[in-house]
Amino acid sequence: MPYVDAGGVKLYVEETGQGRPIIFAHEFGSDLRSWDPQIRHFAKSHRCIVYNARGYPPSDVPEDAALYGWEHAVGDIDAVMRGLGLDRAHLVGASMGAYAALQFGLRYPGRASAIVAAAAGSGCCPSQREQWLKQTSTLARSFIDRGLDVTADRIAHSPTRIQLKHKNPTAWRAFADRLGRLSVQGLSTTMVRYQMSRPSLYDSRDSLATLAIPVLLAVGDEDRPCLDTNLMLKADLPDAGLWICPNTGHTINLEEPAAFNAQVEGFFDAVERGSWRRGYSLSVERSRGPDVKHAGPSVPVAQRR
Repeated sequence: MPYVDAGGVKLYVEETGQGRPIIFAHEFGSDLRSWDPQIRHFAKSHRCIVYNARGYPPSDVPEDAALYGWEHAVGDIDAVMRGLGLDRAHLVGASMGAYAALQFGLRYPGRASAIVAAAAGSGCCPSQREQWLKQTSTLARSFIDRGLDVTADRIAHSPTRIQLKHKNPTAWRAFADRLGRLSVQGLSTTMVRYQMSRPSLYDSRDSLATLAIPVLLAVGDEDRPCLDTNLMLKADLPDAGLWICPNTGHTINLEEPAAFNAQVEGFFDAVERGSWRRGYSLSVERSRGPDVKHAGPSVPVAQRR
């Protein structure tokens, strides 16, 4: 099986298709197979790369808790790119994978040509932060104390994931089965060292406001823990668009794969032909005044390409 080295931790990688590379980073509750609907679609036109995060077999499951965390997750994207000889790639991340993709864009300027951040922001909203930390702490202990089967079933039936069961019971069962076969140690340590310990995206607002990378934010309107955070990201990211999918929860790419693929494909097409939106310059807008009509958005010099 193909692996790349990430500072002594082996990450399992698969790739399909040819063309401009896309790297997919999965969410906490699944692994690379959660991207199957996207790989089938985008491998017709792109080189699609998926990998399992550390702690998710057949990637290594380190015993040392210090080898987990959001900074390692960001570095793992870099390790995958270096291992495959890639200087630049599109990134698509879901939930914790979306968090890593956004932080990668900040830490490695110029390496990400475009970022899709799907279902980003669980536990980031200040009003939800305390409750999030309590819930994730309980969940981390539950993996050890109650076992993977019980805890996986609880996650699969959670309010932001049950929509998949109602829409597509077969896809939901596959999701639940994948979750139930993951590593107890990997999940528990990832929850404590990554999910609980990562800074809120609200803490990165000043940095995110400088991110000169096209970003597509995708969130379901039933994914309540992520809605406010995505509105914040839309307001702060200078080159971002926001797609809110109706009647959809946290597993947006599995619940509405056709709509998700269409949105991402349109985004990538626009980025690749150089026609993706640019943010309005607030200083220019204010100087024009409320009565001045204009044809389109102004582009700050720093963002022009």
